[in-house]
Amino acid sequence: MSDHPKEEALVRAPKQPYDVAPIEGVRTDHVTTAFTLDGFRVVKNLGVVRGIVVRSRSVIGNIGASFQILFGGNISIFTRLCEQARQEAFMVMLEHAAQRGANGVIGMRYDATEIMGGVTEVLAYGTAVLVEPDGGAYR
Repeated sequence: MSDHPKEEALVRAPKQPYDVAPIEGVRTDHVTTAFTLDGFRVVKNLGVVRGIVVRSRSVIGNIGASFQILFGGNISIFTRLCEQARQEAFMVMLEHAAQRGANGVIGMRYDATEIMGGVTEVLAYGTAVLVEPDGGAYR
């Protein structure tokens, strides 16, 4: 039991591939690809934040995908790998935003680059902001 009751109430984010962020993160419903967040007004721009994950395909995954390629359609092994990499990059970005003191991220985007054969970098990025309710219908 902690001597600080407030610390116990914090949501602990999962351990990320590299250490960039504090204990708590930004709520996912305060992230948008738009440049405004409905029901809130931006009171401070805290700069660009990012989450980077570098992933490779395993030999076993490549073999499984080869069989799926033979029959055509969605290559579900690669789909899961891509989704997992994007989710990890997104979470790292949220933690980086929290480190900056943000409670929201606007203009969020993804990017991916093949670094070498079978190794891909996935980047989630956006602008960290401090927002407060604007008194409108959305909260």
